[in-house]
Amino acid sequence: MVIEYIRYKLQPERLDGFEAAYARAAVALRAAPQCVDYELLRSTEDPSRYVLRIEWTSAEEHLRGFRSGPHFAEFFAEIRPYLPDIEEMTHYAPTPVAGPGGGAINSV
Repeated sequence: MVIEYIRYKLQPERLDGFEAAYARAAVALRAAPQCVDYELLRSTEDPSRYVLRIEWTSAEEHLRGFRSGPHFAEFFAEIRPYLPDIEEMTHYAPTPVAGPGGGAINSV
């Protein structure tokens, strides 16, 4: 498993339509067998900043399987206008440092 983070910084005039474009692009992610999970997050401090987190089965499956597969064109068509707004697009591997926080434990 590998997790891809894509960080966006959008100009105010480009905010309209961004979330809707990703909602449409998510159809392709849901259909792609290489995609395990995804979420689009918006900064509460700076609403022009977004982070897309996509969990892939592997980096190779993302780069070779998804990008050369039948769902990439549909995904890319929706997000292409926002490529200039990307600040980072990187794959990360999980580490053993993980677990629930105190809030999760106390909420059970």
